Amino acid sequence: MIKGIIFDYGGTLDSRGVHWSEVLWQGYQNAGVPIDKTTFRTAYVEGERALARERIIMPQDDFHTLLHKKVAIELGYLPEDYDQARKDRWTDQIADYCDQAARACIEEARPMLEQLSERFPMMLVSNFYGNIDEVLRAYGIRHLFKGIIESAVVGIRKPNPTLFRLGVDALELSPSEVLVVGDSLRKDIEPSEAIGCHVLWLKGKGWTDDEDQQTHPHTITSVTQVIEWIDKL
Repeated sequence: MIKGIIFDYGGTLDSRGVHWSEVLWQGYQNAGVPIDKTTFRTAYVEGERALARERIIMPQDDFHTLLHKKVAIELGYLPEDYDQARKDRWTDQIADYCDQAARACIEEARPMLEQLSERFPMMLVSNFYGNIDEVLRAYGIRHLFKGIIESAVVGIRKPNPTLFRLGVDALELSPSEVLVVGDSLRKDIEPSEAIGCHVLWLKGKGWTDDEDQQTHPHTITSVTQVIEWIDKL
């Protein structure tokens, strides 16, 4: 039944299904940044908008470099006027913390990805900043994927199902032969189902309480469960 697999990246392979705002919030707390979560979430959203408006992330940036740029932008949206030395120190600490967290998740997922890559062609479909190829290479998993469909490169963002259609076409399969694994019900699971793919929802802490309360019949709590689910078919 399954002849190819599409993985989401951010939140799926690098954070155990937890929305990246939550990982960054943990980094802020670890660094001792004196803000509440509401203030942080506002800065996070403004930072994402800034990255969408301007080409700040370069194709050669690894994830640590991306994090450093992203956090520096977010800290600029804090209401308090902290001195630059303090913000630079926080930026270093948060980027280090989050890069280490992502690296640990990738290492957990690596055996599963290696086993699946021996059995199926795999694609990566991601809303990302134009540097996902370098991120995967730096973490040593780029060779496991046949190709990448990245929003910043193709000019289409999830939840537009066209992004997943491009991934299916790259696998040279029909949607009914493809399994999509992602952490977002709205951005990964629903658009993939809409074009006829099989789906697995890696459910962790999401961006909204509404999504946390939703359910789906094909839900896993660890990306390592993908092989077990396929073998039961």
